[in-house]
Amino acid sequence: MADAEFLSRIQFGFVISFHVLFPAFSIGLASWLAFIEAMWLRSRSDLWRDLYFFWLKIFAVVFGMGVVSGIVMSFQFGTNWARLSEQAGGILGPLLSYEVLTAFFLEATFLGVMLFGWRKVSDRTHFLATCMVALGTLVSSFWILSASSWMHTPAGHQFIDGSYQPVDWWAVIFNPSFPYRLTHMVLAAFITTAFVVGGSAAIYLLRGRWQDKAQVMLRCAVAFIAIVVPLQIVAGDLHGLNVREHQPAKLAAIEARWETETHVPLTLFAWPDEAAETNRYAVDVPYLGSLILTHSLDGEVKGLKDFAPGDRPPVKPVFFAFRVMVGLGFAMLGLAAWGLLLWWRGRLFTQRGFLRVFAAMLPAGFVAVLAGWYVTEIGRQPWVIYGLMRTRDAFSGVDLVSVAISLTSFVVVYAIVFGFGIWYLYRLFAAGPKQAPPRVEPEATPARPLSAAPPVGENA
Repeated sequence: MADAEFLSRIQFGFVISFHVLFPAFSIGLASWLAFIEAMWLRSRSDLWRDLYFFWLKIFAVVFGMGVVSGIVMSFQFGTNWARLSEQAGGILGPLLSYEVLTAFFLEATFLGVMLFGWRKVSDRTHFLATCMVALGTLVSSFWILSASSWMHTPAGHQFIDGSYQPVDWWAVIFNPSFPYRLTHMVLAAFITTAFVVGGSAAIYLLRGRWQDKAQVMLRCAVAFIAIVVPLQIVAGDLHGLNVREHQPAKLAAIEARWETETHVPLTLFAWPDEAAETNRYAVDVPYLGSLILTHSLDGEVKGLKDFAPGDRPPVKPVFFAFRVMVGLGFAMLGLAAWGLLLWWRGRLFTQRGFLRVFAAMLPAGFVAVLAGWYVTEIGRQPWVIYGLMRTRDAFSGVDLVSVAISLTSFVVVYAIVFGFGIWYLYRLFAAGPKQAPPRVEPEATPARPLSAAPPVGENA
């Protein structure tokens, strides 16, 4: 029978799984909007204006859903995981506050101008607002991932009077895994958006709708994916080297390595048997594991048996989620190469097989983000702060009935609210990039507020 701690883990995992999808999309979407508006400023083409308003509507919905799901998630730190807040609040609290004071205020300041200021401010001011919102999403990623990374590779702290206190904020913020985790996540967000843009363009082309706009979106998506996916593979490789150094048990679970050995093969597929501490039905490629994980053919990789059973993460979910993420990454790379070849041959918009595959790959970025998040968070177990605080010690002791009620409530409310939100997004995509309102220069604002009133005796 499930206990309260286990249900609390499920509840947090459920909520964060919903939440991470929306920021991942909105980060890339905000930068995509800045690019579109820059192209409109350069060309003054109606096509770019129409695309901007189409994606702006989608961004508004996604951004709102991300804010709502994020607020709900934060409540759990004070309810289900209060001991984490008590012991690490001196570090995590300021980092999350910096996110509010910088990113959220920046976004809140310029979001209204971005959404409603098309006819009320100058074109350059509106473009500045779009860029500031895009910058705000990146700044938000900076602080959130700094806090998350500190929990994986804690640094710059001391344990004083029963809690972790910062002694070097530079070391806290720029902890050992932070640069790799930030780069990996931001690139993942950009790739996620690129596949939504390209996938929706492929659907429009297959259906013979919005042809000129769909062609522009598809060209941009293919070019962007061809550039960013290889960068993501390099970033992932560097992140893997960092995991090997700082979280060797996680790497052992990712690769289902039970024995510490050199000349490690790459396990393409297996069924990890944790009870027997072995792999069933393993398909290995000799030496490739050492080459990838250590950049040497005879590099050593620690095995799970080097760690006490209570210090090992669950192997199966980490092992399979990692292969889903990597498999999708190489599928994305192959799709980009196919697209470049068709572009070179002048068949990018007419090869229906390619368009069907791209349309099917539309949600690939979301799946890869979730899989990567599971690898990161499940692979950290049994630690909530790696090497310092176990997850069970962070639980605040909420009773089973309360957790069951709150989890059920979350599932029902999320199904209604986010179900409607996703349905509304589907309707927006189905409507397509229609003609947007023309640009009209705003009327000059009077230098003196009272001068805006009509003279005495004159009708207003």
